[in-house]
Amino acid sequence: MIATLLLIGGLGTPELIIILIVVLLLFGGKKIPELMKAMGQGVKSFKDGVNGINDSIEKAGDNTSKSKDANAETASDNTSSSRPTDVDKH
Repeated sequence: MIATLLLIGGLGTPELIIILIVVLLLFGGKKIPELMKAMGQGVKSFKDGVNGINDSIEKAGDNTSKSKDANAETASDNTSSSRPTDVDKH
């Protein structure tokens, strides 16, 4: 399991260590937490956006099914009222 995690995309432990050292040299120890915080906020914002889209799709689906039910009830009411009854025939 751990070996699988360390071999992400063909990257081994030495490659990951080198990448971490380069990132540390480029950004410095004080900037890395700020970058991680900004990345976390970006991911949270993305998830909120996706959840908002899913919610609006579900609401649209609910409204569509409700309007179909209302149209079906209206249609059945219209057909039942337009049928002649025994009283109308006499």
